Amino acid sequence: MSRADEIFIGNCKDIIENGIWDTDQMVRPRWEDGTPAHTVKKFGIVNRYNLKEEFPILTIRRTYWKSALDELLWIWQKKSNNIHDLSSHVWDSWADDSGSIGKAYGYQLSKKSIYPEGEFDQVDRVIYDLKNNPASRRILTNIYNFEDLHEMALYPCAYSMTFNVSGNTLNTILNQRSQDMLAANNWNVVQYSLLTHMMAKVAGLEAGELVHVIADAHLYDRHLDLINPILENKPKPAPELIIDPSVADFYSFTKDHFKLGKYEPYDFDEKIPIAV
Repeated sequence: MSRADEIFIGNCKDIIENGIWDTDQMVRPRWEDGTPAHTVKKFGIVNRYNLKEEFPILTIRRTYWKSALDELLWIWQKKSNNIHDLSSHVWDSWADDSGSIGKAYGYQLSKKSIYPEGEFDQVDRVIYDLKNNPASRRILTNIYNFEDLHEMALYPCAYSMTFNVSGNTLNTILNQRSQDMLAANNWNVVQYSLLTHMMAKVAGLEAGELVHVIADAHLYDRHLDLINPILENKPKPAPELIIDPSVADFYSFTKDHFKLGKYEPYDFDEKIPIAV
């Protein structure tokens, strides 16, 4: 039985049964028809995924993990903020006529700083420290740059990653200010589990634990009818993550270097409305 399924089911049922509604407040997001998009939420959810035991992808509904990986590589490898560099359409609603989402995500990771060891952007600094300073407690990224928020189409939801080496094991923490549980929760878990595996591999380490910290974990009002049947599905065994052993450079990874063995999730073909 997939541990990721158990965590997801527990989180969502807790939100539905014990969460707080924001229907008495003015909210920013709107549905396509202009109706305010209200949510029921829990504050401060912390989930732990042991990547040595399994790859944390849902089986109670399909997660399109290759598209999730494509977005991750768009942000962390291409360091792009233009949707024309992205294969999926997940960012279309936030892009301007040129395809830009403003000074967000990949743009922030690409900004360089001068260090005694040389000039690095945030991604390259992580890779350098994992290889050369694994005992450091300062290996992290942060893309929630207040100086540039007014020029971002959407403030970063997943905004910080912390990398910490214990022995030969790389553990990480993903911090999120906000999480649409149905549309994006497992999408993000899959992405940053893959990132942990990639960073571990290029640094000669083993991937250990991903800790996922969510400040505002919520379900939208129009998602409840969609998620309830999913929560009734019986979890299946987690699939096996297979990574091409020949890749040793972070910037050489492509989607084709990853496979999931025996991934047999329940079909989910419903269109999930996204509040903007």
